[in-house]
Amino acid sequence: MLFGNAMLFTNATLVTMNPTRDIVTDGAIAVEGPRIVQVGKSKDLRGSYPEEQTIDLGGKLVIPGLVDTHVHLAQAMLRGSADELTLIPWLCERIWVLQGNYTEADGYASARLCIAEMLKSGTTTFLEAMLAHRYGFDGIAQAVEESGIRACLGGIVMDVGTYATQTAAMHPGMIESRESLRGVVAMHDKWHGRADGRIHVWFGPRTPGGVTPELYREMSAIARERNMGITMHLAEVEADRTFLQSEYGLSPVRYAERVGLLGPRSVLVHMIWLDDGDVALLAQTGTHVSYNPSSNAKLGSGVCDVQRLLDRGVNVALGCDGAPANNDYDLIREMKFGSLVQKAVSRNATVLPAETMLEMATLGGARALGLEREIGSLEVGKRADFAVVDLHRAHTVPAFRPVSTLVYAATGGDVDTVVVDGRIVVSGGVLRSMNEAEILAEANARAAQVYRRAGLSGAMTRSAWPVL
Repeated sequence: MLFGNAMLFTNATLVTMNPTRDIVTDGAIAVEGPRIVQVGKSKDLRGSYPEEQTIDLGGKLVIPGLVDTHVHLAQAMLRGSADELTLIPWLCERIWVLQGNYTEADGYASARLCIAEMLKSGTTTFLEAMLAHRYGFDGIAQAVEESGIRACLGGIVMDVGTYATQTAAMHPGMIESRESLRGVVAMHDKWHGRADGRIHVWFGPRTPGGVTPELYREMSAIARERNMGITMHLAEVEADRTFLQSEYGLSPVRYAERVGLLGPRSVLVHMIWLDDGDVALLAQTGTHVSYNPSSNAKLGSGVCDVQRLLDRGVNVALGCDGAPANNDYDLIREMKFGSLVQKAVSRNATVLPAETMLEMATLGGARALGLEREIGSLEVGKRADFAVVDLHRAHTVPAFRPVSTLVYAATGGDVDTVVVDGRIVVSGGVLRSMNEAEILAEANARAAQVYRRAGLSGAMTRSAWPVL
């Protein structure tokens, strides 16, 4: 018998991601409060819980909630703002200029837009990379609390307004002092553990060139003292490696080790320009990597050698990055591209199969965030975070191999129901925890205002083809 806020979800195919990777046909999940209390066959659980609220999932696929390990909430409103640009002009000419004109209200509106998209496409947990002070940390944390999603919020740490080999390139509206470190500590004191434990506060320092070694070391010491996570872009473009070799005579990962950035509470993002010594050091220190294939491909940055990392024992998770670098926050789409690009560059059709991609998007993400005991699989005692995907559609039928169909044929638009902490936040494809129409209207209006303030109104509607 279930008590209190209890539900029984029946008649589904469950991809459990448990240690033996069981797939349960005609499966059911019993949920009490925020946790899973039983997983099994529908006939067995119906008999055990005859009086509980029952939701028949109509034969759909249930997967653990997806975990996006690299997100820029503030960039959701900048979708399509910097297409066909490489990273440094992308940042210096568009993204920093636009973000440098944000208000806190803009930050809140963009966060809600991003969260709405993630929830509707099956992402139940995410790691935000760099929340600048101007975006309004309080408002963004409130958006997380209101929406029902689970979040690790990386507050920005910086003290230099440059990027790698570029000098005087950052928009003044994006430059912060070393006091940014104290600001993140204050937000940790205020928000960490809030929203019934769904909010975690991390450090999100800028890439080397934007932070002095002394500030990195100070931040790393505080992170160890407080058991805080650290996430940072590293080795994304060749300029990152060139800068660190020129300035310090070190590779990206060796530099990160020198300033205290490696370890099991660190998630390093992109990680394309690595040598074998870098990979060995990541494995030795238990440092996690977030693989962002669409962003890296779109910006022409290169391709992370994921198989090499996995072969050496490095935990690799998956991330979408931001809307201007990917154009969506759909982790189901990301699984497909993440697999295919590795097959293409290696000319090996066997690398990163569908099962590995789903592991990266669930358990790999949970491990990276230090939450593997709470999320990442459908197991008794874990948080009731899961997504229900409708594979009975023209582009997904037949689905004899559901994991393969999910990764190679489905999209986030096929998600029907999403549950976080035992709360239904999406049902019938409709967002239930927030007003989607209001979110979209506000994001459109505020994005137009940001473009105008940045002096980039022309870029907002510029088309390569004539618009009549």
